Amino acid sequence: MTVARTVWNFIENRDHRVMHRMNRWRAPRWIRFWMLAATRMGDGWLWYGLAFIVLLVGGPSRYSAVAAAACAGVAGVAVFKLLKALSRRQRPCELEPHCWAKILPPDQFSFPSGHTMTAFSIALVVSFFYPALEGPLYFLAVSIGVSRVVLGMHFLSDVLAGAVLGSALGVSSIVLFAAYGLL
Repeated sequence: MTVARTVWNFIENRDHRVMHRMNRWRAPRWIRFWMLAATRMGDGWLWYGLAFIVLLVGGPSRYSAVAAAACAGVAGVAVFKLLKALSRRQRPCELEPHCWAKILPPDQFSFPSGHTMTAFSIALVVSFFYPALEGPLYFLAVSIGVSRVVLGMHFLSDVLAGAVLGSALGVSSIVLFAAYGLL
């Protein structure tokens, strides 16, 4: 148990150092705009819009792509809600006020980042079906994750965990659909 406690203390110390820096950073206006826009894109409407576009112009694999992405996204919501309820980790914005970002968190707890988990799971699935979209989708996913840290909604470890879990859910969704011959 001592090793786990030591590792957790290391992670928490790093998280709090990053939080202090982000909360005091006077970011240039263009970064403020980018971070606020990225975090709002991660609220969900971007993914519904992407599904609509894929259904319109996605070619023969459009239904599989949307179904696999939706499966990963829904599983992600279930996973992050469960983990948030279990971890009950306070958000950075509750511990220390942010100097320029005044947005309300979507829920009470911090670990893991649901925005990041959803972004990475959907980016992975959709880029599997449409490799040309890989760059823009991962740019969006990384931007969403970074925005959550910069805006004081999550600790860095919350976002990293969200990215790993989201990627795992995306891969799982693709494997599941392949196993049942739905690709």
